[in-house]
Amino acid sequence: MNGLYRIETLISNIEEVIVGKREVIKLLLAGLLSRGHILIEDVPGLGKTMLVRSLAKSISADFKRIQFTPDLLPSDITGVSIYNQATSKFEFRPGPVFANIILADEINRTTPRTQSGLLECMQEYAATVDGITHKLPEPFFVIATENPIEFYGTYPLPEAQLDRFLMRFGMGYIPESEEISILENRLKTDPIEHLQPVLKISDILSMMDEANEVNINKDLLVYIVKVVSATRNHPDVKLGASPRGSLALMRLSKAYALINNRDYVIPSDIKNIAIPALNHRIILYPNSLVRGVKPEEVVKEILEKTPVPVEI
Repeated sequence: MNGLYRIETLISNIEEVIVGKREVIKLLLAGLLSRGHILIEDVPGLGKTMLVRSLAKSISADFKRIQFTPDLLPSDITGVSIYNQATSKFEFRPGPVFANIILADEINRTTPRTQSGLLECMQEYAATVDGITHKLPEPFFVIATENPIEFYGTYPLPEAQLDRFLMRFGMGYIPESEEISILENRLKTDPIEHLQPVLKISDILSMMDEANEVNINKDLLVYIVKVVSATRNHPDVKLGASPRGSLALMRLSKAYALINNRDYVIPSDIKNIAIPALNHRIILYPNSLVRGVKPEEVVKEILEKTPVPVEI
């Protein structure tokens, strides 16, 4: 099964449940193939959970959902060691983090200590419990969600932790015509209940390797660095993206090229992925926030002003 066929099959299968969100699905897959993690920030009811469940079912992945609450402990995520009287030994009981796809629902509703426990797993691809390190399954893909409207009883992620996510984006509302289609599809049953796997975990691992092998011209590497560097010199930006932002943009553009059936990156790949890859890595000055400036607008302005070195 060639790469294009596999990707189109996967996207089409997810679209059986998620209507009118092909670009969001592509972003999700770009994050997966880049071996990164994603933060989806949007209001409730737009299909964030359904999107993740659809992906997991489509690739036969082990899926776990963690509902983050203020009383959640790190051990509730990573697991605990329990004493077995029969063997007189401690036995490790894995937590929900030991799965291929993790939905960290409303991650900002739990304490910083528990947030850090998950972020350590995201960074190290392993969980350490009682001094023993346990490797997480491959692939390991975390999709965290946040509600940007309600702030009561929440613990916002610090900028250093936000930077650990490869991308941040929202779902957005869909046109009325497509919303009508959703109602029609759910008159009697939920389509996700009948969704069948179309790929295997081995297919995803193979596609990850393919994404890693996608070619990117050195001039485009220079372009990426110029875009990221411009965030550090923008008059509205107090703190711009770090080199980790450049690495994220490179990895995502390679995966995005593969999703669009190319084994090489073109400028539009970088432009299409730049806003979700960089918007959460920028801290604006307070007076800029008061004027209503948004990080997305800053990245968009930088993309418009930065000369593209190669036209393909």
